[in-house]
Amino acid sequence: MMNEIANPSRRLTLRIGRNSLMILAQDAGDALIFEPYVVKSGVSMAANLREAFKQSDLLLTVPPRVRVLLDNEVLMVPVELFSEQTMEAMHHHAYPSREQETVCFNVLPDLNTVAVFSINKDLRLVLDDHFRDVRLLAMMQPVWRYMHQRSFTGMRKKLFAYFHEKRLELFAFQQHRFRFCNSYEAAHVKDAVFFITYVWNQLAMSQDDDELHLMGDIPEQEETLGMLRRFLKKVMMVNPAADFGQHPVTAIKGMPFDLQTLLAKGR
Repeated sequence: MMNEIANPSRRLTLRIGRNSLMILAQDAGDALIFEPYVVKSGVSMAANLREAFKQSDLLLTVPPRVRVLLDNEVLMVPVELFSEQTMEAMHHHAYPSREQETVCFNVLPDLNTVAVFSINKDLRLVLDDHFRDVRLLAMMQPVWRYMHQRSFTGMRKKLFAYFHEKRLELFAFQQHRFRFCNSYEAAHVKDAVFFITYVWNQLAMSQDDDELHLMGDIPEQEETLGMLRRFLKKVMMVNPAADFGQHPVTAIKGMPFDLQTLLAKGR
C-alpha cells in the first residue's frame, strides 16, 4: 500500500548502494533535505527499504514519482548493437549471478552507449508499492556524463577513477565512446593503486604526459596519492565545490560525488 501522497511538487531521490541507502527530498523552493538511512547488515535491501518507509520522515509522505540511483553491475552495449529483445540474455551471460533480477537500461546518447543493469525483484516491488512512477538510473550515469564533458578539456588522454563504498570505478573516453569502463573491489590502498596502474598500462597511456583524475571517498588519501605519484606525473583530485561553482550540494556532509553530480549537473 502506498504511503500518504505528499505535495506533488516535491522531488524525491533515492540512492541505493550495495550496503547503503540515502534519501534526498527537494521542494519547489529548492530546499534540500538529505538523510542517510542506517542500513541493517544481514537484511536484504528490500527489507531495509520497507523499514525506511515506516521510520523516515521523508518517506512518511511521498510524491507520486521517485528517481532512484542504483549501484549494480552495468553492461555497456554500443547503441548500434542494443536490442531490448536480447538485453536480458546479454546481461545474464555477463552476470549469471543476477539472473533472478529484473533487467533495465539507460541510453547514454552522448556516448553512443546503452547501460544495461538489473534490480532485485523484491526491491523493485517495494518501490512500485509506494510510487506511481519509478525512474531507475545507473548510479554512475551522472558521473560518466559529466566526466565525458571534462575529458575534452586539454589535449592529454585522461583516466578517471571514482572511489565509493570500498569500490573503484575506472573509465576513459575516446571522443564520443567509452574507451574503457570497469569496476573493482578496492578496500585497500595497494589494491586501488594496482588496478589503476594496470589499466593505465593496458591503455598505453603516458606516465609523463597523460592525466589521472581522482574523485570520491579515496581510502587513505595521502598514502594513495603518494603511491600513485611514484608512477604517474599528472595525478589530479576533482574538487566538487570548484567544479560545480560552489553549488549548495557540495557543502552537504556525507553526500557522495555521484549524487552531488546528479543534482548539480543532471543525469
